[in-house]
Amino acid sequence: MRPHRITAAVVTVLALLLAGCGAGSRTPAATATLVPCAFPPPAQSLDVRVLAYNSSAVDPFTNTMVRSCSRDGVTLRHEPIDFAGQTQKTIATLSGRYGTYDIVETYGLVVPQFASTGKLRPLDDLVARYREEYGLDRLSPEMLAALSYDGKLYGLPTMAQPFTLVYRRDVFDRLGLAPPRTFAELREVAARVQRDGGIRYPLALPLLASADIATAYDAALGSLGTDYVDRDTGRPNFTTSAAARAFTELRSLLPFMDPQVTTFAQPAVQQQMYNGSAAIAIMYSGRMFDLVQERNSRFSREFAFAPPPSVAGGDVLYNSLSVDGWAIPANTEVDPDLLFRFLAASVGPESARAAVPAAFPSRLGSVTPASSPFAPAQLEALGKAPPPEPFPWTSRISVATRPVVADVLAGRIPVEQGQQRMQDIATAIVAEYREVG
Repeated sequence: MRPHRITAAVVTVLALLLAGCGAGSRTPAATATLVPCAFPPPAQSLDVRVLAYNSSAVDPFTNTMVRSCSRDGVTLRHEPIDFAGQTQKTIATLSGRYGTYDIVETYGLVVPQFASTGKLRPLDDLVARYREEYGLDRLSPEMLAALSYDGKLYGLPTMAQPFTLVYRRDVFDRLGLAPPRTFAELREVAARVQRDGGIRYPLALPLLASADIATAYDAALGSLGTDYVDRDTGRPNFTTSAAARAFTELRSLLPFMDPQVTTFAQPAVQQQMYNGSAAIAIMYSGRMFDLVQERNSRFSREFAFAPPPSVAGGDVLYNSLSVDGWAIPANTEVDPDLLFRFLAASVGPESARAAVPAAFPSRLGSVTPASSPFAPAQLEALGKAPPPEPFPWTSRISVATRPVVADVLAGRIPVEQGQQRMQDIATAIVAEYREVG
């Protein structure tokens, strides 16, 4: 029997995970590519409802699936929605005996939560059945692993987004600067731009206190080689020296950022780069495509890209690898075999080619160094991200400790006090899973 309190925790956590990887296109036909989508026609007409948020990175896969597979008595329906709306609707559709949606766009952080409570259908048998027909052996093993839990696959990956650093090439060239490789270099570069570049707050990071700030802290902690929870002992790591340093390193960047930075999600960071009030930013790579569109900024041709820096040197960068994909709810009444054909069609070679450069598709070889101005940075960042923590408590800890992270970075409480609070919170959450294990 599944414990009710763990199931309820899914709702609590996901109701709070409202900071999206992107928000963008609401024109469904704009990125729709017609691809092969073969399936036996159903005995009667069928509506299939697809839940996916709108962004320049997600839209190509959604629109291609809807356009290509709506035929022979089947109609796929997708309504434009932002990430916050998707999160809320995902909770609702997975909570009942019968769901409203038949295909749900999901991402690696929350897969363990849903999978551990039986809300998603495992896909391993369907992958094995259709591996050859759809060339599924060409999907990235790392992205497949990111959408797996306890040895089973629960999401068919569409694309990944690592952190990417974007900077104003004209400003850097004028001041003789190079992209920073460590936080120490980032401070030096930001100080130089602040002093000599005429930009008061040259650095922009998404540090929204109600969302992104937790991702930022986790990225800093991961760059220092430390997980939320020790994989061998099951003990949280928030009272370690690395946890303290993650705080001090992030706080060291605050003098170079707008004082209102804890109100900034990724769209606000984009806006700072668009209007020239910042010259350096770090955010998910799915945001880079919007930056190079001339309609968005007079600086569009001046933006250059690099991998994010590491916190203290080494190969693990200040990075967070977000992997998105399609999942089949366990409570859908539509034949999972039919639904999987739609998913597989949307991640085929034609779909992958059409998604570049807006997205970094899961199909191997889709992105090359020449495919976009930010592809080299993406390719390097993908291989230097902290390893995922595929446990059902990870997202719960992230949400529950987020207010503490905000308090520490804002200077409302000392680092040591924040560490102990986070340790206590995480210890209690992990203990729940041990009790029901």
